[in-house]
Amino acid sequence: MKRNQLFWLTGLFLLLALSAGASLLAPAEEPPLARTPPMGWNSWNHFECKVTDAVVRAQADAMVSSGMKAAGYAYINIDDCWQGERDAQGMVRSNKNFPDMKALGDYIHGKGLKFGIYSSPGPKTCAGYEGSFGHEEQDAQTYAAWGVDYLKYDWCSAKGEQIPVYKKMHDALIRAGRPIVYSLCQYGRERVWAWGASVGGNLWRTTGDITDDYDRMVVIGFGQNGLERFAGPGHWNDPDMLEVGNGKMSDNEYRTHMSQWCLLAAPLLSGNDLSTMSPATLAILTNSEVIDVDQDAAGIQGHRVSEEGPLQVWMKPLADGSKAVGLFNLGTSNMAITVYFREIGVGESASVRDLWDRKDLGTFQSSFTATVARHGVVFIKVKNESAR
Repeated sequence: MKRNQLFWLTGLFLLLALSAGASLLAPAEEPPLARTPPMGWNSWNHFECKVTDAVVRAQADAMVSSGMKAAGYAYINIDDCWQGERDAQGMVRSNKNFPDMKALGDYIHGKGLKFGIYSSPGPKTCAGYEGSFGHEEQDAQTYAAWGVDYLKYDWCSAKGEQIPVYKKMHDALIRAGRPIVYSLCQYGRERVWAWGASVGGNLWRTTGDITDDYDRMVVIGFGQNGLERFAGPGHWNDPDMLEVGNGKMSDNEYRTHMSQWCLLAAPLLSGNDLSTMSPATLAILTNSEVIDVDQDAAGIQGHRVSEEGPLQVWMKPLADGSKAVGLFNLGTSNMAITVYFREIGVGESASVRDLWDRKDLGTFQSSFTATVARHGVVFIKVKNESAR
């Protein structure tokens, strides 16, 4: 072999080796935003337009001191009514209730939490404050400068085709250079679940607004069947925020609310006053075994497997091969509900664990039956035993 050919081949081998080494040393691809459904707090359900800087700081404090942060809650999200006027350059400013949004964001981050904010693609928000229409680039840059981690973008006064409108803000957020979870709020219009991910949405509202009312919660939460194929890591169906602890439902009804949202792999955004919540409310919001269903790594949204009058059985497959199952009694008297193992894809023999009571109930053959209180739920984890 001639000397120049040897040098050439040696150089080629070195180049290939360096390339291989570079690929091995390259950092792993960043995980998608909202790899599991976002968990946090939002100001609207309890405070509406009475939200202030002091209120938000108190919620951040309580999220940490109560144990909610330890349970997985991370976002402190300011909804509508924070906006002031735009300055001469068109930059949005906060109103007198929020004297320094950057300082507020820093306070939230200092607690190890994340900072969320709200706007509209229209000229005005739902409450009549300044929207982002015509100022998308400026607002995205402002949010990034404030340290915002989450944007709820509410249709309100917007007009025109929704897909390009929502994509416009997503593109502006990307150019702003800060990872910001993007929440589309347009109430399930125009089959948003079919296109929300394509415009950069990490979650999208599938319904109108929830209220602290059992019947309204049932209409919203139990009307999600069939949407499960559109949800997954980084993009979630959003049946609206939690009303747990706002006082107009019973604890049984709030457990139904929380159980269904977890089966739906829904975002868990509490909407109560964290600084004054009762021990019962805290216990509902922080049950780790219930939350684990929502945050399961497989990212599968549950679906209804049977319905008998006011009795419903819902199932969510989990990453470990087991199934989370909700036995829901939407009726007005206590009733027995049965889940048949063949209907949820487990073997004839299965172990059952009660997730609210955090206790094993034993091994059962073919089915499991429980008496469920009116407006209540028995929330269980079912694991195939016959395959062992």
